[in-house]
Amino acid sequence: MNLLESIGRFVIHSLEQCGEAVILIGQTFRQLRHVNWWHVIRQMAHLGVDSLPIIGLTLLFAGAVMTLQITDILIRYGAQGTVGGIMAIAMGRELGPVLVGVVLAGRVGAAITAELGTMRVTEQIDALKVMAVNPIGYLVVPRVIACMIMVPILAFYGVIIGIGGGYFVATMVKGLAGMTYTDSIQIFAVMSDLTYGLIKASVFGAVIALVGSYKGMYTKMGAAAVGNATTSSVVTSIILVFVLNYFLSLLLY
Repeated sequence: MNLLESIGRFVIHSLEQCGEAVILIGQTFRQLRHVNWWHVIRQMAHLGVDSLPIIGLTLLFAGAVMTLQITDILIRYGAQGTVGGIMAIAMGRELGPVLVGVVLAGRVGAAITAELGTMRVTEQIDALKVMAVNPIGYLVVPRVIACMIMVPILAFYGVIIGIGGGYFVATMVKGLAGMTYTDSIQIFAVMSDLTYGLIKASVFGAVIALVGSYKGMYTKMGAAAVGNATTSSVVTSIILVFVLNYFLSLLLY
């Protein structure tokens, strides 16, 4: 009986969380027509612009190490003329959006959860309701819109930086001609490799913001609860990024 009770509690708790998440998403869509664009711009600066250094550093070395690994194999089989194209396709389709999503899940998702969770614990969200301010429209919607706008921009920036890192390694370390690298990008890569990747990045941004907002808005009372919610937000966001990446790749490509 104890085992069955534990399973029942887990199922009920999971269904409650799913219901709360669906309600939050519905309320977010309803509040889109009341969005305050000044708050959106502030969140874009806070969540997006401040993430440029870590995105640049991450994608730079990701592109560099991937080029370092594949160039010798391609040269061995006489396919060195495909290095740039492979890098551009890999960065545009997968590495750029996914790595940006994972990095921002750790930085942005945690920041959103910690901020909203602290507001929840200190009853600031209840104060907003007392002042007749909708907390979903005031807190959640600007963050969701800001992430949906900024994550594709950061992904585009990261793809360019990653390809640049690959160019540096291919030319300076492996001795390939620069024109060989750039010409292969023009030959093998197409615009859809980048645009579909940016669509995926926009979805990832919405998921990160919604998960972070949900975990923050439904944080339990206590300082420890904020830390647990932040950890859960990061883990959930990263898992959803990888799961959605598979299904979006299956759909788009």
